[in-house]
This record gives sequence, structure tokens and C-alpha cells, in this order.
Amino acid sequence: MTVAPLVHFLLALALAPLLPGIINKVKAFFAGRQGPPVAQLYYDLWKLFGKGATYSQTTTWVFRLGPPAGLACAAVALAVAPLGSAPALLHFPGDLVLFCYVFGMMRFATILAALDTGSAFEGMGASREAAFSALAEPALFLALVVVCRETDSLSLSTMLPAVSAAKWAETGPALALAAAALFVVFLAENCRIPVDDPNTHLELTMIHEVMVLDHGGPDLGLILYAAALKMWTLGLLLAGLVAPVNTGRWWVDALVGLAGLAVVAVAAGVVESIMARLRLIRVPRLLVVATALAALAMFLVR
Repeated sequence: MTVAPLVHFLLALALAPLLPGIINKVKAFFAGRQGPPVAQLYYDLWKLFGKGATYSQTTTWVFRLGPPAGLACAAVALAVAPLGSAPALLHFPGDLVLFCYVFGMMRFATILAALDTGSAFEGMGASREAAFSALAEPALFLALVVVCRETDSLSLSTMLPAVSAAKWAETGPALALAAAALFVVFLAENCRIPVDDPNTHLELTMIHEVMVLDHGGPDLGLILYAAALKMWTLGLLLAGLVAPVNTGRWWVDALVGLAGLAVVAVAAGVVESIMARLRLIRVPRLLVVATALAALAMFLVR
């Protein structure tokens, strides 16, 4: 069991870029296209890390610090998130607070880097990112509090493995509402449809994409890789909550957790294929609905 946390951490570092590829494959299937290969992000990262970086004279060290700081925050969040029944590489009572706020630090670094360019365009995207994230955080916290209440634990490494089929049979509606809220947060935090479109380049609809327009080469590679790690980490919450398996063998539970991550990616691809991107004025309503679902789940648990 002692090697399980390290194995998960290394697996995540190696396999996280596959999740965006799975989503793109599902979208291509719905569109009747072949689409890019599942490993496309690996090729993109290889190409970006082989290039040089160009910096504007208006930027400072804040702009250069944004990508590596974001990747460091994503790595810390990954170290706190467990896979299957094995504990995380970094676990302690209350680590869920660190898990939530380290993503806030990641977002803060990206916003500062965008503002450091002095571009009104990137400032607009940073403002949208800050506003929508402020609405997504309550849903994330309340959903995790529901799981805390059900499992009497304050650590992700003991909360998620404690969720079982018996727990679902006892308080299924509350856990289902918490899972729905987490799925909305998953889509919002990873800039997926219906909240954001990672492939758009329309000035009036861009949110996260506009903040990284001035990054290129290795810096853009770090941003894309950190985004893949973030998707993997948030997907672990959903996979651990919706598909709880605790066989006593960590490698079996890890395989089930990896399958759950793939299912989460497929579900995100299906949502992007059957829905259009929401208008910006409706995105806050969706995030408020997610918070309301988590609050209702908390009420049912109480």
C-alpha cells in the first residue's frame, strides 16, 4: 500500500493528457468525423516544448511566473487527490480545503499573468474567469461538505474510499445531487461547454482562452499540461463518488478509478456534443443552480 500513492501520482503525470483526447474523440464520433488521435496532446506538448518563447516588452516576471506556478498548483492538488482505496501522496485532516484553494491559487497566477500583458482583451477574460470561479467555488465546497457529513471525515483520502454502495442505498438522492454539482464544477473549471468553449476564438465569448493568447512555446505547453492535470484531479472526485469500489486490493481499485475517469471524460464529450455553449449572462445561472443542488444535498444529509 505504501507504493500506491506514488504509483498514482506518476500515472497521473503520464496519462493526464489522454483525457482531453478522449473528449475530442467523443465529439468527433457525434459529428461523424475521425477526429484527432487520443494522444494528440502529447504531440502538441512535444512540439511546444521544442520551441522558444517570445515575450513582450510590456510584460514582467509576473507573466513568466504564471505558467510554472499554475503547473505547481495543479501538481499539489494532484498529490492531495486519491485514486481508488489508496490514500493520496499528501493527506491529512482538512486537506480538502487545501485541495480547493490550491486551484484558486492556480487561477490567481493565470489571472495575474493575463493582466501583466497590459491588454484590455486579456483583462476582459481575466474578469470573466474571476467572476465565474467565484460562483463555482461554493458548489465545490458544499458538495465536498456533503461527502464529509456522510463519511465523518475531513480528508479526501478517507472520504472517497468510505463512500460505498451501502451509502448510496442510504442517502442516494443527496449523493446524486452532490455528484451533479461536482459535474457542473468539472465542466466550468476545465473550460468546457456549456460554460466555455476551449476551441473558440470569438472575442465576445472567450473566457480562459483569451488569458493565454500571449503565451507560446514552453509556457503554453506548461499551461496545457497543467489543465490536463486539473481535469484529471477534478475527475477523480466524480469517479470516486459515483463509482465507489473498495476491494481491499489497491491496484484493482485503481483500475476501476481509471475506468471511472474515462467515463467522466466520455460524459463531458457527450455534453459538449449535444449542447451549445451558453450565453455569458446565463453561465452564472448554471453555476448558481449547481450551488443550489449542493445546498439541497446538504439539507437532505442534515
